[in-house]
Amino acid sequence: MMNYKRYKKNPVVYYPERQWPNNEINKAPIWCSVDLRDGNQALIEPMVVEEKIEFFKLLVKLGFKEIEVGFPSASQIEFDFLRHLVERRLIPDDVTVQVLVQCREHLIKRTFEALEGVPKAIVHIYNSTSVLQRDVVFKMSKEEIKQIAINGTKLVKEYAKDFDGEIILEYSPESFTGTELDYALEVCNAVIDTWGPTPEKKMIINLPATVEMNTPNVYADQIEWMNKNLKNRESVILSIHPHNDRGTGIAAAELALLAGAERVEGTLFGNGERTGNVDILTIAYNMFSQGIDPELELSDINEIIEVYERVTKMKVHERHPYAGKLVFTAFSGSHQDAINKGMHALIERNNPHWEVPYLPIDPSDIGRKYEPIVRINSQSGKGGVAFIMETYFGFKLPKGMHKEFADIIQAISEKQGEVAPEQIMEEFKKNYIEKKEPLHFRKCKFDDHTEEGCTHAVVHYTDNGIEKSFEATGNGPIDAVQNGLQKELNINVKILDYSEHALSGGSGAHAAAYIHMLDLNTGKATYGVGVSSNITRASIRAIFSALNRLGVRDDNK
Repeated sequence: MMNYKRYKKNPVVYYPERQWPNNEINKAPIWCSVDLRDGNQALIEPMVVEEKIEFFKLLVKLGFKEIEVGFPSASQIEFDFLRHLVERRLIPDDVTVQVLVQCREHLIKRTFEALEGVPKAIVHIYNSTSVLQRDVVFKMSKEEIKQIAINGTKLVKEYAKDFDGEIILEYSPESFTGTELDYALEVCNAVIDTWGPTPEKKMIINLPATVEMNTPNVYADQIEWMNKNLKNRESVILSIHPHNDRGTGIAAAELALLAGAERVEGTLFGNGERTGNVDILTIAYNMFSQGIDPELELSDINEIIEVYERVTKMKVHERHPYAGKLVFTAFSGSHQDAINKGMHALIERNNPHWEVPYLPIDPSDIGRKYEPIVRINSQSGKGGVAFIMETYFGFKLPKGMHKEFADIIQAISEKQGEVAPEQIMEEFKKNYIEKKEPLHFRKCKFDDHTEEGCTHAVVHYTDNGIEKSFEATGNGPIDAVQNGLQKELNINVKILDYSEHALSGGSGAHAAAYIHMLDLNTGKATYGVGVSSNITRASIRAIFSALNRLGVRDDNK
């Protein structure tokens, strides 16, 4: 038994007047990527300068207008990276870089040295305010902790006076989620009073879930309460920085946006300390799936993955929302069938809105392809195999044939695991199209007898390699061939169904024909498939395919 009594519940907020549950997300927040600082410090092998520059360029390309580039007072690499950005003129005019620094004078001084030449920057100061950190880490009183924040703000204000550019202050009461709300408000208001923001020159109050300590609704309550009680609110941009310790960082961020947050700090794919930061890509794609412009250029997820994995040496999980290799893939038969039908309905109804079961967005909208949507293993069903045959190879199998062919593929998947589309096609050829023994159709000639109202057929074929032929009549080519074969081979079969369709356009177009045939002697039924540039010839090949699959020649030798 797990010793759950070692742990106690974190306090929740008594806030019955909450309004966020009635709100909706209608627009994108201000996005700030912290990949190059928070994300980088969480890497086993931190990025070198050139890797950080490549990542920075990717973030700019994606449309981030605020990018935290590092902690320049913490190490020479961090300092040098910012200097490279400045000296190589890599910071676009519409992008604001952000730097993190503790509330200490020598660190703030070093930070401003790194910022020299930057026309506009966010200086992000912080100090921990939580009950636990005050008690066991800093061993300071509330007043002493508040004074650290005030002193840090004064220092930034002093250095900003002589800085040849615009400085925006950002303050974070670190470990906000473990801080008493009234005390967090007290500290933030003290910083606001000290800095003196205006509606024209706002500052940022950032409320981080440095450690995610409770359910997302509690974080939303905390954010709404602060949103309603912060001093000089019209001069403040309310920002959030959720982590993912409980695995609900995205939900917490979305609820915080409902609660009044205007800005989100996070990383691509949620990289960050411990369980990571909030995943900006997932939040943005979530908005996109609701018809909201995320105001980021995220149409090529594959490029983002490639750069991210290469420079961070981290892998995107196969089940990662939107980006994972398997997130647009269905192995389950019922899922495959629903996707297949949904795709057809979308085309047939000419629906302007994307509505396909199990697929919240069109994979092609973010640079993914349709091919991997349906993959076949032992859990797959008839719908998935049919989807592969049509999507990849253009064969629209009759509905009655779905299970027959799927059973063949399932037997293979139970032995080897996943079956690739190419192998499925090979099995289709082997079991249907190239099923040419013992009866192999060679050629035929048809004449219509208008006066008699029938078709005369002359068919040449081989039987176990022996060349043979027959003549027969019927009310059409298929009926004539069936009549001739029954007499020639002394068999008793019935064609239950017939269908055909074109396989490709142009002068080299081929047709596929499907024959559903019943052996009246044994009660066994199966499908045959024929392919030819001539639809009649394709139909005759399908008849011979079905006869070979029924084994009628073997039974009637």
